Amino acid sequence: MTALTFAVSTSVGTGRLPPGATTSGAGPISLTHTSPHGPCMIQAAREIQMSEGIPTSDIYTRSTGTVRALTLMIDFSDAPGEGKALDRFREFFPQTRQWFRTSSYGRLDYRAETPIPAWLRMPKSFREYGIERGAPFDPGYRTLVQDIVAAADSEVDFRAYDILNVLVTPNAGPSALDTVLSVTFAGNPEAPSADGIPVANASFVYSRQDDGSGSYDRTGYRVLPHENGHVFGLPDLYTADGGGAVGHWDIMSEDWGANNDFLGWHKWKLGWLDAEQVHCVSAPGTAEYTLSPLAHAGGSKLVIIPLDSRTGYVAELRTRAGNDETVCRPGVLIYKVDADVDTGMGPVRVHDARRDSGGCTRSPNVHAELSDAPFRPGETFRDTRRGIVIKVVEADPAGNHRVRVRRG
Repeated sequence: MTALTFAVSTSVGTGRLPPGATTSGAGPISLTHTSPHGPCMIQAAREIQMSEGIPTSDIYTRSTGTVRALTLMIDFSDAPGEGKALDRFREFFPQTRQWFRTSSYGRLDYRAETPIPAWLRMPKSFREYGIERGAPFDPGYRTLVQDIVAAADSEVDFRAYDILNVLVTPNAGPSALDTVLSVTFAGNPEAPSADGIPVANASFVYSRQDDGSGSYDRTGYRVLPHENGHVFGLPDLYTADGGGAVGHWDIMSEDWGANNDFLGWHKWKLGWLDAEQVHCVSAPGTAEYTLSPLAHAGGSKLVIIPLDSRTGYVAELRTRAGNDETVCRPGVLIYKVDADVDTGMGPVRVHDARRDSGGCTRSPNVHAELSDAPFRPGETFRDTRRGIVIKVVEADPAGNHRVRVRRG
């Protein structure tokens, strides 16, 4: 599930725009460069395609407030839609909307609309579009988007939507067990236009991520929140080796198998956390902080220890709740963020409190080794070279964890 990024955003609206109405730009949430947080707002070099830097670049879709997702189901002459198109839609909704509502603490009102409830037949066969894993936008996807626009434009006002979801009939292309074709093209000003705007933020979902374990009804939709994470500016956290860098602690790493939320860093990046919920530890010394569970609204969520203008450590409390309902070892998750590492190359690395343990989950399609990575009371993370020590001191009866941070 790769992302190719360009630079533009679309507009927001409700259905067809009423006469005299104007569209408003769907820019990103803006985070303030307050002096206490300035050192923790790491930045990437210009050549990084999709960065973990804060704040998110304004080339991506706004991630707070109401975001409308035009959702179309398409099929082909050599892969006719099986069953009703609305059944394909229901594989992803309302689950995707609820996932974003839970993760954002209600700050993102994600609304999927499907004004064309039937399969939209494309004029070419699937084979003729030349779509395969890693295919660039040109020429195949450009042609496909042009054909989607031509087929839907009489019934759809594209100006009324922020993003486009294309749910492809699952029998087009290979099984996801063989290769995953799902892809997102975000912020592309050179994309084909519809109703005067480029179709700049589009996610395409193929096949079904069904491993035969019986979990698809609960987890199969999660490829779409992953792909939509790209239109909000989030990079892929898996690498060529799979989920070994982050495991199942962020849906941008692994979206098969057991449920999982966004990292707290991503929630801050997306504008779902307030400044007072984030502690930036930039000065030498020792201090203690109380972290509340990331799954619950309110309270302190992150302790960030910047290492330089590009990197930093983050500590957050992950528990079995909300989108983290399958966490098997709750505790303080500690990871390093590097804004100079590009999407799919490992921009985030989780530190494992129990190395080589084999993990605590046997859920399918999960990188088990990191499933027990969080640090528990009495356990300590050390970076001796940089003089960083993070100790989990205790947990209170409410489930909050107190951490002591020392930096030399």
